Amino acid sequence: MPAIYLDYNASTPIAPEVAAAMRPLLTEHFGNPSSGHWASRGAAEALAKARAQVAALLGAQPAEIVFTSGGSESNNQAIKGVVSRALRERPDRRPHIICSAIEHPSVAKVCETLAQRGAQVTTVGVDPTGRVSPDDVAAAITDDTVLITVMHANNEVGTLQPIADLATVAKQRGVLLHSDAAQSLGKVPVVVDDLGVDLLTVAGHKLYAPKGVGALYVRSGVAVDSLIHGANHEAGRRAGTESVLLAVGLGAACELARRDPTAARLGELRDQFWQRLQAAFGQGVRLNGHPTERLPNTLNVSFVGQQSHDLLARLEGVAASTGSACHAGSTAVSGVLAAMGVAADVALGAVRFSLGRGNDLEQIDQVVAMLREALA
Repeated sequence: MPAIYLDYNASTPIAPEVAAAMRPLLTEHFGNPSSGHWASRGAAEALAKARAQVAALLGAQPAEIVFTSGGSESNNQAIKGVVSRALRERPDRRPHIICSAIEHPSVAKVCETLAQRGAQVTTVGVDPTGRVSPDDVAAAITDDTVLITVMHANNEVGTLQPIADLATVAKQRGVLLHSDAAQSLGKVPVVVDDLGVDLLTVAGHKLYAPKGVGALYVRSGVAVDSLIHGANHEAGRRAGTESVLLAVGLGAACELARRDPTAARLGELRDQFWQRLQAAFGQGVRLNGHPTERLPNTLNVSFVGQQSHDLLARLEGVAASTGSACHAGSTAVSGVLAAMGVAADVALGAVRFSLGRGNDLEQIDQVVAMLREALA
């Protein structure tokens, strides 16, 4: 059977260009980048280059980049760091956070945990396409609001959020804005000044870098408490000796994303996939997410009346998902689709196909043919 990978939103393979950049670090530049002697010089230079590469993709300054272990840590650092700082500055108040109903667990669970510890949390709903309304966010802001956190692109349906409009709302009320851009970076333009964000999350393994590395953009002048305490690494913002090897991988992936035209090709391939599914199944297949304001590689569709887990089991050799990889194995209706108001009999048949550099039209035709057979 064919081995066809259509789960790039869950994780990407390490790009050959990224692996090539990392390889010398396995045998060279072994010194601690903070040591300041000859053995550390190469490591320090490699780390600085990687930081500059990440910053360049975001339109940021290198000093605004904090290397982390991945998207989950970056989200925790951003949200907990803002709340911790607010409590130190105003211990007499309960900090208020606003998030959306379709956030990744590394945001939703953090907000839930902080609420159990005394913070106030307001969860704003989304429309049937998965979009947050800036008016709803504005209405939720109170005098205690310290942070708005809304993902740039949803990991399940790919819907892009109006982050720039949310930034306008946030700035008018003096509230910080954080966005989880783990899924969008490398697929659509993510320029921090255009978005207007104060904090932004990067996850390496979503854009052809290794697992275990990410970054948090912290706008100059924004004060966020550390999540990991210890020595003065990352300009005092994240303790622990940096993994130069992984940082170089992330930097190389960001450099690749700046000059790789894959996104436009994937948008065309995704649309051809959807057209073929419509031709094959008609009203038996439905699109989940925004029809246009969506990641170019993401196609979340429901096969009406089907069970997505059973359907994927019949697509031998095809790697796809019923939703977020973080919810793998669940047979319940996706929380994202439920928040969008998708009926249960439709939501239970939802499959997320997410495309990447290794896909082509021949593979898409193979998958459509397999779906025809599986649903015959």
